[in-house]
Amino acid sequence: MTRRLPQEIYPVVDRALWIDRLGGAGARFIQLRVKDMNGDALREEIATALASARRLGVTLVVNDFWRIAIETGADYVHLGQEDLDTADLGALRAAGVRLGVSTHSHEELSRALALRPDYVALGPVWPTRLKKMAFGPQGVERIGEWRKLAGDVPLVAIGGVTLARMPECLAAGADSVAAVSDFVLADDPEGQVQAWLQAAKGAQFPSA
Repeated sequence: MTRRLPQEIYPVVDRALWIDRLGGAGARFIQLRVKDMNGDALREEIATALASARRLGVTLVVNDFWRIAIETGADYVHLGQEDLDTADLGALRAAGVRLGVSTHSHEELSRALALRPDYVALGPVWPTRLKKMAFGPQGVERIGEWRKLAGDVPLVAIGGVTLARMPECLAAGADSVAAVSDFVLADDPEGQVQAWLQAAKGAQFPSA
């Protein structure tokens, strides 16, 4: 039995305003991934997102900016493999900030698991337009493989995931499924959250 994550759906957004929109629609596990801000503007954006998250009961994950995550009292920080080289993981633990780590290969998974993270992410499961990836699509089968290797560490699937594909990820062993475009580019993002939640309810989960 794996440790639980806050919710089976995991939107990834680039601005604090999405926390109100998606959190207000029922999303309870959201990552803020800001790539085009720095300094005071970045700090203010993260603080605004956290204020909205606390008001709505959302668990917020701050991507990359671990120092600001500590300063602002974020719930989680998500780090890529390159971020692990410079982040002060001891300081994160001391501050009570939980840790998620991206993985794309067996070597990266082994490195991540040695750090005792609060979840690991596997991606991209399918091709994605948003990021140039050094690794090709992993495929759904890799989710099941990662599930066994990760033991009781929760597993997040990300990369090219759509509403139609999300139940397949859960059935393969993912504890939560992340997406960017399927939420922020949807005609009705709030309705998309509701659709994902309904699909997650009907998903077939692997037996323990």
